[in-house]
Amino acid sequence: MLETVKYLLGSAGTSGYGSKSTAENVTEQSPDLRSVTAIITGATSGIGAETARVLAKRGVKLILPARSVKAAEETKARILSEVPEAEIIVMALDLSSLSSVRKFVAEFEYLNFPLNLLINNAGKFAHQHAISEDGIEMTFATNHLGHFLLTKLLLKKMIETANKTGVQGRIVNVSSSIHGWFSGDSIQYLRLITKDKSQYDATRAYALSKLANVLHTKELARILKKMGANVTVNCVHPGIVRTRLTREREGLVTDLVFFLTSKLLKTIPQAAATTCYVATHPRLANVSGKYFADCNEVCSSKLGSNSTEAARIWSASEVMAAKNSNANLDTLDASLL
Repeated sequence: MLETVKYLLGSAGTSGYGSKSTAENVTEQSPDLRSVTAIITGATSGIGAETARVLAKRGVKLILPARSVKAAEETKARILSEVPEAEIIVMALDLSSLSSVRKFVAEFEYLNFPLNLLINNAGKFAHQHAISEDGIEMTFATNHLGHFLLTKLLLKKMIETANKTGVQGRIVNVSSSIHGWFSGDSIQYLRLITKDKSQYDATRAYALSKLANVLHTKELARILKKMGANVTVNCVHPGIVRTRLTREREGLVTDLVFFLTSKLLKTIPQAAATTCYVATHPRLANVSGKYFADCNEVCSSKLGSNSTEAARIWSASEVMAAKNSNANLDTLDASLL
């Protein structure tokens, strides 16, 4: 009850920020960001678009990859109308396609840009069951596996940039508190809903993908520390906000739910605050492998804090994302199942 009251009041936590803080508020104390280059997925609307707008306003050079280049160009135009001096490049990327991820990274590397910041923001909530071109349930393919491969392929560039500039690189994975709704065997459930459409539950599939984001963060932080890389990775829950993520669930039920929970909803500028805080605030230098909500470190679910499960999801993702593997779930080692 106390935490709910604090949330509704927007009480500041130890960071000095809370649920009512906006992305502009939390970046006011950021250092000069004009030398920073960032890739932000899912920046065509909602939280991603607001994150891009505020970071552009702070001087960050933006790469906006999107499935709809037209939508990304519209986001770019809106930002430029407010920040004429902003540097923004739009590129094509479909996160549900592993070949598209590889193509995007190859094209980005050809540009020979540095990379200081990677914000894995894009998300999909699919009411209807679908399978990606690589043979993986679509929500998991888009929300986790595409970002897993994208991060893996960009990591060398991020480490090189950090070493060359002396500025610590940061990776931000946008998850959700809904990750705590998933229980059971994650890989077995993924295999089940990939093979059997009748077993598909949209909310549970989304929760699984968001749990995978949290576990990806945990295991990547461990690997980066072991490597001695000057790059951190953290995970955020943006809060409850009505964005285009729910576009496949428009209707009376959705409208009723959002009406009843309206007092708990954040505005989009408030929902983008935690991402921008974790991406830029000097307080978070050397902080890695953590989970944040309302711009403060909080605990993830019990399963999301499980190191063994994090290593297991990582190993399974490596197999599914391997080139020429066709992301076949049947190729997973029995020890992972």
